[in-house]
Amino acid sequence: MDGNDMGGGCPVMHGGMTAVGRTVMDWWPNALNLDILSQHDTKTNPLGKDFNYREELKKLDIPALKKDLVALMTDSQEWWPADWGHYGGLMIRMTWHAAGSYRIADGRGGAGTGNQRFAPLNSWPDNVSLDKARRLLWPIKKKYGNRVSWADLIAYAGTIAYETMGLKTFGFGFGREDIWHPEIDVYWGSEKEWLGRDRYENNDVADSLENPLAAVQMGLIYVNPEGVGGVQDPAKTALEVRETFARMAMNDEETAALTVGGHTVGKCHGNGDASKLGPDPEGAPVEEQGFGWDNPAMGGKAANAITSGLEGAWTTDPTVFDDGYLKLLFGYEWEKKKSPAGANQWEPVNIKEEDKPVDATDPSIRHNPIMTDADMAMKVDPIYRAICEKFMADPAYFRDTFARAWFKLTHRDMGPKACYYGPDVPKEELIWQDPVPAGNTKYDVDAVKAKIAASGLSVSEMVSTAWDSARTFRGSDKRGGANGARIRLAPQKDWEGNEPARLAKVLGVLEGIAKETGASVADVIVLAGNVGVEQAAKAAGVNVKVPFSPGRGDATAEMTDAASFAPLEPVADGYRNWMKKDYVVSPEELMLDRTQLMGLTAPEMVVLVGGMRVMGTNHGGTKHGVFTDKEGALTNDFFVNLTDMANKWVPKGSNMYDIVDRKSGKTKWTATRMDLVLGSNSILRAYSEVYAQDDAKEKFVKDFVAAWTKMMNADRFDLH
Repeated sequence: MDGNDMGGGCPVMHGGMTAVGRTVMDWWPNALNLDILSQHDTKTNPLGKDFNYREELKKLDIPALKKDLVALMTDSQEWWPADWGHYGGLMIRMTWHAAGSYRIADGRGGAGTGNQRFAPLNSWPDNVSLDKARRLLWPIKKKYGNRVSWADLIAYAGTIAYETMGLKTFGFGFGREDIWHPEIDVYWGSEKEWLGRDRYENNDVADSLENPLAAVQMGLIYVNPEGVGGVQDPAKTALEVRETFARMAMNDEETAALTVGGHTVGKCHGNGDASKLGPDPEGAPVEEQGFGWDNPAMGGKAANAITSGLEGAWTTDPTVFDDGYLKLLFGYEWEKKKSPAGANQWEPVNIKEEDKPVDATDPSIRHNPIMTDADMAMKVDPIYRAICEKFMADPAYFRDTFARAWFKLTHRDMGPKACYYGPDVPKEELIWQDPVPAGNTKYDVDAVKAKIAASGLSVSEMVSTAWDSARTFRGSDKRGGANGARIRLAPQKDWEGNEPARLAKVLGVLEGIAKETGASVADVIVLAGNVGVEQAAKAAGVNVKVPFSPGRGDATAEMTDAASFAPLEPVADGYRNWMKKDYVVSPEELMLDRTQLMGLTAPEMVVLVGGMRVMGTNHGGTKHGVFTDKEGALTNDFFVNLTDMANKWVPKGSNMYDIVDRKSGKTKWTATRMDLVLGSNSILRAYSEVYAQDDAKEKFVKDFVAAWTKMMNADRFDLH
């Protein structure tokens, strides 16, 4: 047989390039999947590792970009005609759905990465037709090239749309960097089909929604517009709205403002049979070129579009930002109806002809306005109703509240103001931006280090405190980290994972040194960790100086939205070999998730875990994984003993193991899964073996210091 005569003569392995082929995880589904730690490898970025988006932004002509976006809004294209000749509603929906996927539990989702371009978001049922919005933006993206990211352009388009419709916006900050392939670290739910709802412990209890999820069903951004589980009941829907928006970091007033302001313009689309639509973008044939949901009945008419299945505008003038939504919602009684696509919606009883919006294509025709179940919740729920009545009594207050809520929605995952760029960045500092005052840089760093070294604090105490301060950092929404020293404030000072008694003792010493020297407490905490690492390295026979950049500030309680920091509390920390309790998710998976949020790679995770163990930083002083008789020294003993075949590994209950000498049968050490995974997983073992080699002692210390410094500076956006 000819060597190429396989599979019908095709020289390519069938399925090898697509999902048809079997992957390692298909063959061994229980294997630890490390892909989330390398999902944004620089090799996938076509712009190259030296590309600096911040520098490119400095070349961006923002007034010209804004002018082009304004012109786009009313430049209706034949291939996708605009409702009433204005694309504002479509662009706002695109921006909203990009930003609205954010959830506060893990900081993932949101508009900060341009992730709406990729699966699964580009093909979610709730994102029907947003492929058209992005394609309408393409000529502008093409014109400005790398000077503006897709992420910024998607967020900016909705903001400019509001301005063209009459809203004075609160501002805008550029600075969102694009990703280049789908995010595999984001858990969108376990359902196997679109619009599944298997995420509630109790389907009738809104707050039993599985964490970290915020949306109520698979493929929705927030709640079902037709009602809970598709059943109209505004009072019940209000509870889901409240829970979902709280998980998006919004309070009741912000939620009401976003609902009212979001539905003051634009319309729902359901004028036809949704079953006739073609496949979504990921499933569409190649000739569609990235488009999905082909609508054979479109006929060049905006009024024939189908997205949510509901059909109609909320207000009389859907291209004008006014108070029409509230006037109609509270000015009429509403009854249950069905859209042409068969979706549940609400329509007014005995509405005046002049209050009806005109057809999206033919201005000579008028239709009933509509409300979703979430809209009716604003009228039925007593808390939302009171807020809406306040908005009606003071339209200026409503406009300001909405503008601020929209700004928060579109910027919540960008981090502090240091990450914002452009002329329209608001001067006002907002508490949800986790403000930190500038820190002092004019102090004697060496003198501070000398005082720390003479303080009597142990290596473990210094390193553990610095780590606990820095480990809260989340690259997902750029929150947390050592800057601000919020570890000394509520709620962090009382978190179980921070060992409050030990923390109070160490902070008592370090705060005194900060006061004496003029350094911030935040800087002193990090410096203490560095001193501990240097002492541990010296004890291992390696002299090293840990890099340090002064300038961290100290946040105050008044600068801290304590409630919003609660989701940052660790429930486990593999680096300090601690779990609050047993979870359904394995300890090693929890460690991977934390590692990815902190922005570390798999090799960095391995070297940090090994170093933290031998320095004796385990939570509560446990000895699990401390594979050394020189505790406190930064040796490579953890890896040497982990890979030593003179030992065997014996299970001793849930997440507990003994390391036993094969000859004597004597237990030498104890361990957890978070220790042994570094030897059992083939990839992690390969890294561990590098550090176990006889020639690795100095490399281990050097790599540990590099990874440590990366963590201590993770939230120093002034240095990036």
